[in-house]
Amino acid sequence: MADTQQVDPKAERKVARLAQQIGAFARAHGGAEGQVAYIGERGARIVLVGEDGGWGDLVAPSYEIAEKAVEKSGITVHEDFDGEFAAKVKTGPYEWTRMAGIQVGGPSNG
Repeated sequence: MADTQQVDPKAERKVARLAQQIGAFARAHGGAEGQVAYIGERGARIVLVGEDGGWGDLVAPSYEIAEKAVEKSGITVHEDFDGEFAAKVKTGPYEWTRMAGIQVGGPSNG
């Protein structure tokens, strides 16, 4: 029997585009690792951490597309954002003003 599985061309293009962005991030940061997190109706968030401590994220329209993109990119994927993986992230004053820095006495965003 022939394979009857339908391939959604739009989803495949999104996977390819995300994988390309992940690869570019990895090249710019001396390699990268990632973690995929479900974020509800919006899809899934791909958190990337470079070997140099730089980090970023991408949003995929579905968890399945995010998983396919990280697989296609070839990066190491973690189940959780914790331990040694999370410890690789380097943050500075900007991140503290954008995150909890305001609530815990960090510099103001003004």
